[in-house]
Amino acid sequence: MSLLDKVIENLPEVRPPTQKKQSFKQKLRWTGIVLGLYFLLALIPLWGLESNALEQFEFLSTILGASFGSLVSLGIGPIVTASIVLQLLNGSGLINFDLTNEVGKKRFQGTQRILAVVFTVVESFIFVYLGGFVPQPGVSPLILVGQLVIGGLFIILMDDITTKYGFGSGVSLFIAAGVSQEIFIQLLNPFPSEFSGGIAVGAIPAIIQSLMSGSPEGLQTASILGARVLATMTVFFFVVYVQAMKVEIPLSFGRVKGHGVRWPLNFLYANVIPIILVAALLANIQLLARLFESRGFPILGTFSDAVPTSGFVFWVSPPELLNAIVVGSVTGTMLLQALGYVLLFTVGATVFSVFWVQTAGLDAASQSKQMVSSGLQIPGFRRDRRVLERLLHRYIWPLTIMGGIAIGLLASIADLTGAIGTGTGLLLTVMIIYKLYEDIAKQHMYDMNPMLRKFMGN
Repeated sequence: MSLLDKVIENLPEVRPPTQKKQSFKQKLRWTGIVLGLYFLLALIPLWGLESNALEQFEFLSTILGASFGSLVSLGIGPIVTASIVLQLLNGSGLINFDLTNEVGKKRFQGTQRILAVVFTVVESFIFVYLGGFVPQPGVSPLILVGQLVIGGLFIILMDDITTKYGFGSGVSLFIAAGVSQEIFIQLLNPFPSEFSGGIAVGAIPAIIQSLMSGSPEGLQTASILGARVLATMTVFFFVVYVQAMKVEIPLSFGRVKGHGVRWPLNFLYANVIPIILVAALLANIQLLARLFESRGFPILGTFSDAVPTSGFVFWVSPPELLNAIVVGSVTGTMLLQALGYVLLFTVGATVFSVFWVQTAGLDAASQSKQMVSSGLQIPGFRRDRRVLERLLHRYIWPLTIMGGIAIGLLASIADLTGAIGTGTGLLLTVMIIYKLYEDIAKQHMYDMNPMLRKFMGN
């Protein structure tokens, strides 16, 4: 541990703010700066790049917060992979971090940063030396690797800036930005592409063009695109509804009689983190499978035009079930593939929900400690942290399990509908923006209300 502490202390990181509380304008400014820098880096291509074999997997880039072929080709992949590995190791007991004190939390977070840097280097070598990014003749592959590493370190530092100085986290911000851009393009872009056969890229202009053609093929295309738009709207409204579900625990201020608050526990208690972890894990598996196949080692499966056709990667990929239902081409294999995808996504989301609650300080013990330090207690009971912990224990673990199952089912079924921006991406974006709205509203209220500011300061 002493060696680990030394490495963590010397690892470059963003200095925490000197002020105890950041103002609304400061947080908004830093969030905007990081978002602008992210889009700027996504526009800078890799120097010396000859061919980009990953461009056919552009639909996975939104989940990874990446732009293949640019400086941010790795996206949030290394950060998420580091989080997955560390949570699995800590949850299984192979590595034990004491997350009940500040020293243990600091070691856990520092170890995660170390792993993120390690995976940044490892993934850079994998993407280049397995043929994902091919350098131009006379250009060393190490030059591409170096650029990918620099871009990955930028993402890690920008995530750190957002966490300490902005709203939410960089991981969530980059996903929401990429998916929002993709949804806007796929819905409203009136221009055709070289692969669209002269039809507009945007679903709404394409529906109008297809209906105006009057041909059977045009009517079928309009039906498929209309079903996707309808699925997108359905997923959007359903996610907003589920996100608003919560359990409110009545609490009172021990020193102020007659005054109390309701402490909310969201039904989706672990929020978007489990879905980010599962979706990024499956996206990385697809990318690795494609890179191995290109080198003649189809150990994870085979592809045809970026669509999995066999092997493990086939069973962990969502079929276009809604499109098949519209055109009447549903098969038994497709139904089995859909069932396997839903089960895998649901189990993964539930497992990561449990691990995240344990490692992020959302368990009953941590929450009860926070409530007691704020002067809160259960009405009619003495002020004792153990009483609060027992009460919270009844709610938190059922919410963690049920919320993990619910969000896993919701995300996987949304993917099967073929919703624009991918079902998982749309779900993540709605939840991230909803949470961002809540954080901004709380911060704005804190800045504008002197009485609340005084209370929070105490």
